[in-house]
Amino acid sequence: MKRWLTPMLFLLAGYINAAAAKNVTPAVELHGQRFSTEFATDDASREHGLMMRTTLAPQHSMLFAFPYTSPQGFWMKNTLIPLDILYFDADRRLVSMQMDVPPCKADPCPVYPSDAPARYVLELSAGTARRIGVQVGDELKIEGDLGTVR
Repeated sequence: MKRWLTPMLFLLAGYINAAAAKNVTPAVELHGQRFSTEFATDDASREHGLMMRTTLAPQHSMLFAFPYTSPQGFWMKNTLIPLDILYFDADRRLVSMQMDVPPCKADPCPVYPSDAPARYVLELSAGTARRIGVQVGDELKIEGDLGTVR
């Protein structure tokens, strides 16, 4: 009985570690700061984003993941809080920033474009990027499972 017990324990430990890895709370790390995050990985979640929210906690964010790398443009229609919008390439390097973007008060809402092609876009509370010293070229680390980006 002991001969099969040890391999079974290793197998069980592997399953537990795999399950724990899948249950990682989504988060990102940027310039040494960690933010809990929500993933927007499909058209519907990317379109809705942070609309209609009246607050965004200082250590919280939303990460938009796209299935392609191209110039991205965001607008603030129905977004009630000012944001920093950070654009990252496929290697998760910061390529562009739109800082202290105000809520849109009247149509038509302006579009805030990236200065370079981007695959990921991170939204933070306005002023956060400046406060933590974010710079073009910084790497974004992503914790959690983005699942299928479509």
